Amino acid sequence: MRNNTELWLGIRRVLKLYDQMLREVCEEYHLTAVEAEIISFLQHNPNRDTAADITELRMLNKSSVSKAVEALIQKGILQRVPDKEDRRKIHLKLCAQAAPVLAKVGMIQERFWEVIFQGFSEEERLQYTRFSRRIFENAAQEKERGER
Repeated sequence: MRNNTELWLGIRRVLKLYDQMLREVCEEYHLTAVEAEIISFLQHNPNRDTAADITELRMLNKSSVSKAVEALIQKGILQRVPDKEDRRKIHLKLCAQAAPVLAKVGMIQERFWEVIFQGFSEEERLQYTRFSRRIFENAAQEKERGER
């Protein structure tokens, strides 16, 4: 169906735009795209702070996440913190040195949303949010059904 193809192409364009905009941070702070994704993820998901969480929710390759985490630790941006109840579980915490990177990522994300929603009314933005939530809920429910 033609509309589905156009939809997929549109989604890819949006993702590529975000990646392109994020490259600015990567170049300035000598980060890989995966390292920048991890920093952004940890900033926005304080309760999902393990490498497994990042791998699952960002759909990144486990070895890429592991390599990027190690590089961020070496750069002083990230630290490992053992779980108090389960020593096998390791939490990832952003260090103070991550602050300028976080600020820049935040500015880029704001600019990204401004570009994406240019010309949209506030009501249209709210509709988009409601529709997106329903789509995500439908996908999560179907995934859950498939895992049973």
